[in-house]
Amino acid sequence: MVAASAPVRHKRGFKVSKRWLPYVLSLPALLTCIGILIPFFTAVAYSLQRYRLSQPWAREWNWGQNYLNFMSDPAFWNTLKVSLSYAFLAVTLELLLGLGIALLLQRRTRFNNTVSIMLLMPLMTAPALAALMWKLMTNPGFGILSYYASLLGIEDMRWASSPATAMFTVVLVDIWVYTPFIMILLLAGLRSLPRQPFEAAELDGVPRWFVFWRITLPMLTPFLLTATLFRVIESIQQFDIIYAMTQGGPGDTLTVFQVEAYLNFFQSTNVGRSAALLMILWAITYFLSNLFIKNWLRLREKARGEA
Repeated sequence: MVAASAPVRHKRGFKVSKRWLPYVLSLPALLTCIGILIPFFTAVAYSLQRYRLSQPWAREWNWGQNYLNFMSDPAFWNTLKVSLSYAFLAVTLELLLGLGIALLLQRRTRFNNTVSIMLLMPLMTAPALAALMWKLMTNPGFGILSYYASLLGIEDMRWASSPATAMFTVVLVDIWVYTPFIMILLLAGLRSLPRQPFEAAELDGVPRWFVFWRITLPMLTPFLLTATLFRVIESIQQFDIIYAMTQGGPGDTLTVFQVEAYLNFFQSTNVGRSAALLMILWAITYFLSNLFIKNWLRLREKARGEA
């Protein structure tokens, strides 16, 4: 005798119609966008005002006077020069070192994989903490790097406390922290390149330097652009390493945009000038991002056309 089958019970749950599903799925992105735009437009409004925290009763709209004041302000032009110099030095040296290390570790061996993992350790350190570590190591009294410099005949190396070497010191810390990021990105790019062109060049006896300049580098350009984009945006907005080591000094040697805006807000209580500085920094970042992305898309279209 065949037993009667048990009735099937359908689970009841929250259902969304297909019409509303795209809106529900995009809701987190919309909330995130709102959370970003509110402080952004607040900063835009502050940048168009004469507003000091120490004189809230004198707050008034000046409609861009903060930006016009920058045109004749030597401190602003020094901030722009320092920020661009820092970004150029840090990113250029990190690209060269990252590419060199990636080329050395290109072969998939157990040793190379272990070394690449070990080289990622500085990237796992918070930049502010790394800056404090380097501040101790470069201390003229007991720092180990100052001791090694004295062994090389460099006495009384003042590192970040001297205007002549402050930029060199903070760029050195930036290189130590962020070169592993470029290294691992370019290493992934090198290992993903097709092997056929390299095997053909090897069979034809093409010199290695020619293979690098004519095959490896052009094929690696999209990865180089991606690494450069990330690092340029990060370095031109640098704050933690510089502030932890020098607070923007000595003098105005390292007053990059973020540090200058911080000092204007918390020391001078000049909210309008601080917000205007950040808006100019945003404009520079936006311009550079578009420039790199357009070149990246152009290279991708070119690669598709040649495929």
